[in-house]
Amino acid sequence: MTSLLPPSARLAWWGTSWLSGHVVTDFLVDAVLDGDATHAVAGLPGADGTETLVGALARLRALGATGFGAAFPAEGDPVGLGGPPAFNADALEAAEAVVVDGTGLGLVPHRTGAAIVWTVHPAERRQLPDVGEADRELRVALLTSAESLARLDVARWRPEVADQLMNLRHRPPVTAPPGVPARCVDLAGRGLQATGIVDLALEDEGGAVTAYEMEERRAALVPLARAGRRALVAAFSPEVWPPA
Repeated sequence: MTSLLPPSARLAWWGTSWLSGHVVTDFLVDAVLDGDATHAVAGLPGADGTETLVGALARLRALGATGFGAAFPAEGDPVGLGGPPAFNADALEAAEAVVVDGTGLGLVPHRTGAAIVWTVHPAERRQLPDVGEADRELRVALLTSAESLARLDVARWRPEVADQLMNLRHRPPVTAPPGVPARCVDLAGRGLQATGIVDLALEDEGGAVTAYEMEERRAALVPLARAGRRALVAAFSPEVWPPA
């Protein structure tokens, strides 16, 4: 059974837990692979060619890694990224990345079938939303978007979205490794729920028949999409976690 988490989220949580001594390497690998055939890492300083996941993580620890934080950028919203441009561009294309705190490196996942190759880039210091800020923004965005979508008669063009908005307390559980604050686990679940609602609402434009309808619906979803991504970045970035 696979999790709901994208690769960068899995590496951020389980990689950080592993660095902190909360999980052993076997558990780390199983959680990061999550049903994938293999993960490899290309471009690590000092490495000849491509490293295995285990070898790459050991090398990153030796380079001074203290944590793994995720980024989930979108066009016009590079949340979780600090540069340089080459890293940002690759992360934006993949819609996700990991920044390895303490090393000045970032990793971007590229999927080929059942395998992922993480490409290593230099990564600069980033500014992050804190957990409380991201939590408040997401709660406001959910209410605002729900009101806007109700006005646009979401129940008619996407009854599944209306159902989810009516049942925000019912969401699939998110499993986290030891060391992740409970508040971040909850925020991750709600961030995934928010981005899932946006993706569902934008499938085939929800039956919209005019460009004006499409634009109205997209405008109603933009704040929720942004808040969902910011929630995920905060939940999966140990730099801003509250004290245990």
